[in-house]
Amino acid sequence: MRRNVSRSSAGRTGGWLSRTLSRRRRHPLAAVTVLLVVLFACGSAYAAFAPSSQSPIHGAETAQSTEVEEGRQLFAIGCASCHGLRGEGAVRENGTVLGPSLVGVGAAAVDFQVGTGRMPMGSPAAQAPVKPVAYSDEQIDALAAYVASLAPGPEIPEEEQYDTSVDGADPARGGLLFRTNCAQCHNSSGQGGALTYGQEAPNLTGVEPKYIYEAMLTGPQAMPVFNDETLRPEDKRDIIAFLEEVQEMPDPGGLGIGRVGPVSEGLWGWLVGLGGLIAFAAWIVTRSASARSATKASSARSSS
Repeated sequence: MRRNVSRSSAGRTGGWLSRTLSRRRRHPLAAVTVLLVVLFACGSAYAAFAPSSQSPIHGAETAQSTEVEEGRQLFAIGCASCHGLRGEGAVRENGTVLGPSLVGVGAAAVDFQVGTGRMPMGSPAAQAPVKPVAYSDEQIDALAAYVASLAPGPEIPEEEQYDTSVDGADPARGGLLFRTNCAQCHNSSGQGGALTYGQEAPNLTGVEPKYIYEAMLTGPQAMPVFNDETLRPEDKRDIIAFLEEVQEMPDPGGLGIGRVGPVSEGLWGWLVGLGGLIAFAAWIVTRSASARSATKASSARSSS
């Protein structure tokens, strides 16, 4: 009897629930509610698993854009008067070049010229002299980024490209390459030398390895360009290793005299050594003649 009552009660409950759900499904807002629930679930799932809009790549692009804009502003203030607002260069009315085009010179050229103080120049000259650096490292990086954005060009080298402490740097091979490609202007030990038309090859003593690498890569002033096809990156590193070794070599005689070998040393010996002996001999003769004249004068006075 009790089992029948329980079954009857369960049947009535199930029927009521079924009728209730059926009525709600027929309600006009039921479809809208289901759609909202599905949309909410999809949105929550996308927010949970979708990549962040501030991904590392996006952040790097934003930082680079900011640096380029900062460089553009610095360029407009300190460089555009000679090189043009877009780095296209400038020419006077008489046809002389006020400032060369920087389109395609790359970040490495800017880092070398500005980082060594050669730029900015007060006025055009045969050669840009080395001066105190006018910009901070961050500003130089910004200027380099802006010029690099104008057109593709040589990039600033990574430290491992000019670091001679790594295995494989060969100063002996670098010396051979330097004497073949560089000694005609910088002399055999990198001491520099005079060129034509008021230009000169600078002394490489004490120059940072990065700037030596960038100079070979970009060819500033009268220097030719030694790109990676002419001198491979390992060739450039060997040349830098040679220059560093030469700078550390002692001068047994006390003076390097340009370190060009026996020619300058022999010339120094002839001019200074032999010249000094001749001057000393002339002084002795003059002094002896003066002494004889004084003796004769004294004798003449005594006899009178």
